Amino acid sequence: MDLTFSEEQDELRKVVRSFLAKHSDEAEVRRLAADERGHDPVVWRRMAGQLGLQGLAVPEEYGGSGFGYVDLGIVFEEAGRALLCGPYFATVALAAEALLRCDDEAARTDLLPGITSGETVATLALTEESGRWDEQGIRLTARETADGWQLTGAKTYVPDGHLADLLLVAARTPSGISLFAVAAADAPGLTRTPLPTLDQTRKQTRLEFAGTPARLLGAEGTAWPGLARTLATASVLLAAEQVGGASAALDAAVEYAKLREQYGRPIGSFQGIKHKCADMLMEIESARSAAYGGLWALDAGDEREIAVAAALAQTFCSEAFTRVAGDNIQVHGGIGFTWEHPAHLYLKRAKSCEVLLGTPSYHRELLATRLGI
Repeated sequence: MDLTFSEEQDELRKVVRSFLAKHSDEAEVRRLAADERGHDPVVWRRMAGQLGLQGLAVPEEYGGSGFGYVDLGIVFEEAGRALLCGPYFATVALAAEALLRCDDEAARTDLLPGITSGETVATLALTEESGRWDEQGIRLTARETADGWQLTGAKTYVPDGHLADLLLVAARTPSGISLFAVAAADAPGLTRTPLPTLDQTRKQTRLEFAGTPARLLGAEGTAWPGLARTLATASVLLAAEQVGGASAALDAAVEYAKLREQYGRPIGSFQGIKHKCADMLMEIESARSAAYGGLWALDAGDEREIAVAAALAQTFCSEAFTRVAGDNIQVHGGIGFTWEHPAHLYLKRAKSCEVLLGTPSYHRELLATRLGI
């Protein structure tokens, strides 16, 4: 396994970081966090049109660029560093991946080009009231009628479900778990309710379906293996995003420790601050290794290795990001607790990410099971 980046990948990182520095600075993050939609459509189209970020890891036959998950992980790491507001995780890590893992060539041909071009915002609706991310947690039902399939039930904690043009919905049918597509713009019987969230930079929504027409993707009752694989991929990409956020928090802490003085010396010269920053760096480098290991496993395509690496990455990176974001506030002292300082934005993102795809305890249990412990 080659754990180094190529010159092209280093250049990709520079380009994405430069783009996000311009379009996702602190002022823009605060503006979109306060905005009901939390999304800038102009920037979204530029991400697709100028950089091709939505289709980076999508095969060329569906309008993508055909790059690998290591390349995509670089983008997620930079997105986390910049606290990018918008439906990138929902559209790329969840919806596009679910379509790629779905055994339905016609659906991929119909739906992926809209995602890669930036015309379609999409998301995956999986969790319900229980908050479970496993097969048993899916209770929403789908019923076949003379006019086609209809969905009845509710999904909650759906990332960016309030603005998605395309909803991919996991539902239970008599044959098992199936995946359905709903064109959200004009779907009858669909109610979307934005949820209050700790992290205002990533919106979540409750979706209610009352006999809502839907398109069955793939064969009935066969969707769970593809959904499980989608969650593994999303776990690794979220881990990369968490590493980016933690790195930004460390950079802020170190910069402040060099500038802020007490008793005539920078606070970074005191052992308590010096050691805390060193501990933060060790957390991040360990998390980075876990996330990068997951990305390389995704590109290698070994399914057992992917399952183990995804659980490991999500377990470690979730806890590392939260610890580092909290320590950043401690280094800043009183000013770190104020609304005016960005440190709290990273802590809120860290706490939100920690449960977005299941808690660290849940992923630790998955890891133990997959290792046969």
